[in-house]
Amino acid sequence: MSKFVTLESAISAHLHDGDTVALEGFTHLIPFAAGQEIIRQRKKDLTAIRLTPDLLYDQLIGAGCVKKLVFSWGGNPGVGSLHRFRDAYQNAWPRPLEIEEHTHAGMTNRYLAGASGMPFAVLRGYFGTDLVENTTNIATIDSPFTDEKILAVAAINPDVTIVHAQQADRNGNVMAWGIIGSSREAVFAAKKVIVTVEEIVDSFEPRFNSVIYPEALITSISLAPRGAWPSYASGYYDRDNDAYIAWDEISKERESFTRWLDDEVYGKRVQDLTPVGMGR
Repeated sequence: MSKFVTLESAISAHLHDGDTVALEGFTHLIPFAAGQEIIRQRKKDLTAIRLTPDLLYDQLIGAGCVKKLVFSWGGNPGVGSLHRFRDAYQNAWPRPLEIEEHTHAGMTNRYLAGASGMPFAVLRGYFGTDLVENTTNIATIDSPFTDEKILAVAAINPDVTIVHAQQADRNGNVMAWGIIGSSREAVFAAKKVIVTVEEIVDSFEPRFNSVIYPEALITSISLAPRGAWPSYASGYYDRDNDAYIAWDEISKERESFTRWLDDEVYGKRVQDLTPVGMGR
C-alpha cells in the first residue's frame, strides 16, 4: 500500500483520541497544515509534545484537542504570550490543561533516549531551577563512576510524530534542510510518523545541513504545499511575520478565536488552506 495519502486520510488513519503526539519544528518547517487538520477532525484527549509550542499549539489547545502539554518553552515568538494556552491552564477553557515543563536539553535528550531504545538519558541540566521539585519524568541519580549527582530524564516515544519537510522522493524517503531542531530525534523515537511535504521529486539533490528520513521510518506522506505557513520552509517561502502579529489579536479573546476556528479551520477543507487566513 502506498505511503502517499491525503492529509485528511493520514490524520484519520494514524492519529487517535488519547494519543501522544509530537508536532516538531523549530521556527522553521512547523507542520501547521497537519495541526489544523487535527483540529478539523476534532481529535481529543491528546498529550501534545514539543520543545517550543507556539501558534500551532495555541490553536490545538484552544480547540480543545489537548489534555496535557509536555514542553520546554511556550510563546508567540517575537510577539508575546499564547493566550489560548494561558486561558486553558489558568481558567480550564475550553478544558483543563495539564502541563509538564522541561528544559530544551532535557526534552531533546528525552527524544534521543526514545530514539535509542533506552529508558532514560542523563545530563547535568535542571539543577538550580525549581523544575527538579516540580516536574515529573526527571530524577536525580548518582553517577556510577564519580561522586557527582546527575539528572535522568525519561524517554519519550510518541505514538505519532508529525513533521513538515521540503521534499519526498517517489520511494517514500523524505529530505529536509535548514533548521531542523529536534525533529530528527522525534521522528526516530516515534511509533508512527506522518510527514507533510512541499513537493514530490524523482531524486534528491545534495543540500547543506540536510537530513533524510528513510522510508522505513515513515508511516505516511502527504503533499501539502505551504504546509508550514506562517512559519517558513527554507528554499520555498519566508516566515510571515504579519501573521504572527495578527495572531495575538485573534487569540486574545475567546470570541475572536472561536470565529477564527469557524471561518478558517472548521469551515474549510485542507486543500483550501494555502494559506490559512490569520489576518491575511
